Amino acid sequence: MVELTTPVQYVKGVGPKLAEILATKQIATVGDLLHYLPFRYEDRLNPRGIAELRAGEMATVIGEVRNSGLFRTRRMPIFQLTVGQGRSRLKCLWFNATYLQDKFKPGQLIALYGKVEQDSRSGELQIMQPQFEMLGDSGADGADDKAAASLEVGRIVPIYESAEQGRVTARWFRRIIRTALDDLTPELAETIPAAVRERLALVSPREALWKVHWPEAGESFEDLQSSRTPAHIRLIFEELFFIELGLELKRRQQKAQTGIAFRLDDRVRQAIKKILPFHPTAAQKRVLKEIADDMQKPHPMRRLLQGDVGSGKTIIGFQAAIIAIENGYQVALMAPTEILAQQHYFSARRILENAGYRIVLLTGSLEADRKREIRRHIAQGNAQLVIGTHALLEEKVEFAKPGLVIVDEQHRFGVLQRLKLMKKSGDAGGNKGAALTESEAEAAKTSLAEPDVLVMTATPIPRTLALTLHGDLDLSVLDELPPGRTPIVTRRITDDRSPEVWDFVRKQVAKGHQVYVVYPVIAENEETELKAAIKMYRELSGKIFADLKVGLLHGRLDSELKDQVMRMFQKGELQILVATTVIEVGVDVPNATVMVIEHAERFGLAQLHQLRGRIGRGAAKSYCILMTGGKVTEEGERRLDAMVRTNDGFQIAELDLELRGPGEFFGTRQAGMPSFRVASLIRDRQLLELAKREAAAVMAGPNAEVTQVEISRALVALRTRWQHTYGLVEVG
Repeated sequence: MVELTTPVQYVKGVGPKLAEILATKQIATVGDLLHYLPFRYEDRLNPRGIAELRAGEMATVIGEVRNSGLFRTRRMPIFQLTVGQGRSRLKCLWFNATYLQDKFKPGQLIALYGKVEQDSRSGELQIMQPQFEMLGDSGADGADDKAAASLEVGRIVPIYESAEQGRVTARWFRRIIRTALDDLTPELAETIPAAVRERLALVSPREALWKVHWPEAGESFEDLQSSRTPAHIRLIFEELFFIELGLELKRRQQKAQTGIAFRLDDRVRQAIKKILPFHPTAAQKRVLKEIADDMQKPHPMRRLLQGDVGSGKTIIGFQAAIIAIENGYQVALMAPTEILAQQHYFSARRILENAGYRIVLLTGSLEADRKREIRRHIAQGNAQLVIGTHALLEEKVEFAKPGLVIVDEQHRFGVLQRLKLMKKSGDAGGNKGAALTESEAEAAKTSLAEPDVLVMTATPIPRTLALTLHGDLDLSVLDELPPGRTPIVTRRITDDRSPEVWDFVRKQVAKGHQVYVVYPVIAENEETELKAAIKMYRELSGKIFADLKVGLLHGRLDSELKDQVMRMFQKGELQILVATTVIEVGVDVPNATVMVIEHAERFGLAQLHQLRGRIGRGAAKSYCILMTGGKVTEEGERRLDAMVRTNDGFQIAELDLELRGPGEFFGTRQAGMPSFRVASLIRDRQLLELAKREAAAVMAGPNAEVTQVEISRALVALRTRWQHTYGLVEVG
C-alpha cells in the first residue's frame, strides 16, 4: 500500500532515476503524481471512422499504419504518414520531423488526434501535426501489450503531458498512475468539513482521484474536457479552499498583531484638507475613509489600493502619510524605479513641503556622502517622509519611528521585500534586561508595533488574482477618474501610413501640446526588424522634426541624464520625447496629448494600457496611435482591438489575464503567486469566490456547522500538505 505522502520513487515501475525526471515536473510524492491531471481526454470508446470525418473538426482516429516517408521541399523536410481503416485512408503531415522517419512500421495500430483539414489541391482530408500514440505494443516503456491495450482502447483515455526525457510518455503516466491508484490505501483522510462537503455535494477524495484519471463510460465528454465533472470540481475546490484558508488564517494573525492606533482628530483632518490640490472625487473620499478607518484600529493596516492610471492614487497615499506624520511617525514610500521614486519626490515636495513636512529621497545612484547624510536624518527621525527605491531595504537604513509603509507598483516587488521594509525600525526596545519606567514601557510597546502598509498599483488586477496574489490584503478600488479628464481616443494604423501620423504630430505640437513616441527596443541589431529608439530619434530629430525640440529617454541612460531629460519634458523645453517603455511609469506631463507607439503588436496589453496612461492627464483631448509593422498574430489582434475598444483598465486586465495566464501576468515567482496543480484562475473564478466564502465561514467557527475538531483537522492539513505545496501560504 502507498499513501499520498509516500515518495513517488516507491511506486512500482518508477524507482530513483525516473523519480528524478518526475521531480522536474514538481512530482515528489504519490499525492503529487495523482494530482498530475490529464490535460485532455480522447474518446476511444467511440473513435471516429475515417469516412465520417469532416473538415474543421477535432477528432480522434484509431487506424493501421499503411506507409510513411520523408520528402524534402525547398523550405523544409515534411514527414507523411498514411493510416487506414479497411478501404478508408487518411494522410497525416508533420513539418521538420526527420526524427519520425524510423518511428512507424506497416500494420502498427495507432491513435491520432488533431484538426481535420482539406487538402486544397487533392480535396482529400488530412491532419496536420497530429498528436499520436502507438497502441498495443510494449515499446520503450516495457508495458505489457494486453494491460496497455486495456488502458488505451475501448474507453475514454486520459492524455498527459509527457516529460521531455525519453520514457516518461503519456502512456507511461497512464500505467504508473493506474498502479498508484490500485495500491493506494483505502482510507484517505477527509479534511474538508462535512457541512461544506454536503453544501457543495463534493465527492470523496478517493472517488475524485479515480474518476478524474479513469472516467466512467457514461461521463459527459464535454464536462471532462472543460474540467467540470464532479471529480474535477472536488479537486479544484479543495485546492482553492486550502489556499483561501491559509490566507484567511494569515489575515487573522495580522489582526492579532500589535499595531498603531493613529488619532484622527480635527487637527489631522485640517492638515489633510490643506494639501488637497483639487476637489476629491467620490471614489477618493470613499477610499480615504477606508484607509483612515484602518489606521485608527489597534492592529496593523494591510490594504491594497488599486486604481486605473490617472485615478489619483498618489494624493491618497500622501493623505495617509499625513495621518501618520501628524501622529509623530515616519513614512516610507518605496517605488520600483528611480524615475518613479523621483516623480513621487517632486510631487511630494510640490504638495507637502509648503505645509512644513520634511521629505528626503534615497536611491542607489546617490553619492556615498549624500546617502550617509540622508540615512542619518532617517535614523534621527528628522526625515518624516522617506521616498526611495530598493535602497530603502539596505541594512544601513534604520527608521527612528516607522508608522506607515507605502509600496507603489507592488507587482514589481517580491512579497519578501514588502515584509522586509515593514520590519524596518530602530532599536526596538533596547533595554530588555532593565526595569522600565511607565513611559519607557509605552515607548518599547510602540517600537514593537508593526507599521501600517498601503500597497498601491496602477495595474488593474482582476478580482480572481487579487484574491490570491493579495489575499492577505484588504482591497480598496478607485473606480472614478477626476473631473475634467477626457477619454483618450485610440486608433491603430499600419506603419506605411507614418507620414500621416507625423503630420498629425506636427499639428498637435503647433497647438502647444507635447508628444511621446515609444519604441520596443533601444538599439537595432541584425536579428530584428524593429525600429530602434536611438535610430528613430536620429531620424525624427534630424529630418522629420528638425525644426522641433526632440529628446531621447531610455533605460541605459545614467540617472542624472534621465532626470534631466524628464525635467526638460515636464517643463515644456522638449516638444517630442522619443522613449522606450522606461516611461511606462513615472512621467506625469499634463500637457502631453499624443502617444505614438511603434510596433504596438509587440507590447503586452497591460503595458500598452500603462503607456497610454501617460497622456490624457490634462483637459485637452488626447490621442493614442498604435502603429503596426508586418503581420500581426491572432493574439496581437485581440490586444490591439481591446485597446481601441476600451479605456477601462479592469476590462483590459481581465483580457490580459485570459491571454497570458496568471503565471505571466506579474511573473509568478516574483509576485508570490501559488503554482496551481489542478485549478485555473481563468476557468475557475466562481469556485475561487466560493472557496473564499467557505474558508472565511470555517474560520469563523466553531459553531453549529463546523466543529473545533474539523477546524483543527483542516489546519493540520494546511500546515502539513498545502503550505508545503504552495509557498504563498505561510502560517504559523
